[in-house]
Amino acid sequence: MFSLGSNKFMNRKIYVSDITMKLMDGNPENALSFRQKIELSKLLDKLGVSVIETSPVVSVKRDSLLVKSLASAIKDSVLAIPIDIFNPESIVLTWKSLQGAAHARLQVCVPVSTVQMEYVCHKKPAAIVQLVADLVAQCHDLCSDVEFIAEDFGRSEQTVLSDVVKAAVGNGASLVTMHDTAGTLFDYEMFDLVKRMRQELPPQVRLGVWCSNEIFMADSCALAAVRAGADEIKTTSCGNFTASLKRFAKVLSIKADDCRAYSDVKTIELNRVSERIKLLCETNRKKKSVLADEYMSESGEWQLSAHDDKESVLNMVQKLGYELSEADSQKVYEAFVNHASKNEVIGAKELDAIVATAAFQAPATYRLDNYLINAGNVIKATCHLCLKKEDAILEGVCIGDGPVDAAFHAIEQLVGSRYELDDFQIQSVTEGREAMGGAVVRLRHEGKLFSGRGISTDIVEASIKAYLNAINKIVYEEEEA
Repeated sequence: MFSLGSNKFMNRKIYVSDITMKLMDGNPENALSFRQKIELSKLLDKLGVSVIETSPVVSVKRDSLLVKSLASAIKDSVLAIPIDIFNPESIVLTWKSLQGAAHARLQVCVPVSTVQMEYVCHKKPAAIVQLVADLVAQCHDLCSDVEFIAEDFGRSEQTVLSDVVKAAVGNGASLVTMHDTAGTLFDYEMFDLVKRMRQELPPQVRLGVWCSNEIFMADSCALAAVRAGADEIKTTSCGNFTASLKRFAKVLSIKADDCRAYSDVKTIELNRVSERIKLLCETNRKKKSVLADEYMSESGEWQLSAHDDKESVLNMVQKLGYELSEADSQKVYEAFVNHASKNEVIGAKELDAIVATAAFQAPATYRLDNYLINAGNVIKATCHLCLKKEDAILEGVCIGDGPVDAAFHAIEQLVGSRYELDDFQIQSVTEGREAMGGAVVRLRHEGKLFSGRGISTDIVEASIKAYLNAINKIVYEEEEA
């Protein structure tokens, strides 16, 4: 049924893309933390995954820092990020965040089915063609690797799909990806559609496929797409949203002769790394599942309101992992009441910040004196840090996977202890170009959680202050003991 009848596709390299971070961000219940995303990207990079994808840059402070850290952590894989098609300014913002990556890619995702074009974009086909041409051209002016993703291609009209793809290719797209958003195609239907599209595309333009798993055919459709001439397949290393990275890579390795293709995924390490990724992602879900159902919002995130009593608030604080004294419990509850009077609901991140700000504040054993960060796309990030301890100046230099990671390593070097980073959050405190950014750090030490908060217009400085704030609490408690 899938006979190609020639050796045209013999020995083709298939680029395997992992979209786990992007898909999990779409569900607040499963979204990974900053630290987990960095760890996941390192695992995928070492595994030999060709492309690692993450969510769009929405928050200048939070998302840009994540992208820059990912760019520093990923050595061999391409880091791909979609632009906001409704905000042309996002192209420059996204590119600025991506510039430190060894291999960067900008993505333009636009629906091509009639119903999605009008529902999502409120545009007719002719306007969509022009939109794609303009966005791809702007991306190509900045980045040589531009991917056009045709959303819902399985339900598009062939003439419209062809016009949109021609506009993308004509303006610099080096990769065109067909996304079966509905996920209702059988493998033989995917084969026919991909084969026809491959014949329409110029040889130098690669063809990608993204198979949704609505009827559990994603793995089969992905393999059918490879046999039909696809060059890149989107997979997930955790969950069943699309084709499985583990299953796809294994089948492609075993059936390389039949598929006439191969990938760079290291199948020998596949089982071990897959288990580590599964543990990483499932630990995240288990941590969130301990929160009581009665505090869950419709979006799946737990939340509190001004109507909740002290017992309920402290119960949530405990489930976040904190053990507070009676005095600190009262301070946290009073701060919660004050905060809740101005905000309708309080979520996990807000409560974390309240604990970091209101709970026990230790004397500043270590204080930030000054720091210097060096980072770029051809060097690893380094931090030259000076701390004050009483009248002494402590000075050190450390390398890390990104500016924040380098700063944290420098702090640990000067303090002489290494701590487990349980969570790291970036939050916007004020708005505007000179906005204040807030960082919340949670360190685990001898089974207990210690949180710290820092505020600055420079997000790296805010992160350093937050880390020192948490360490000062640990040091003080050890001295008191």
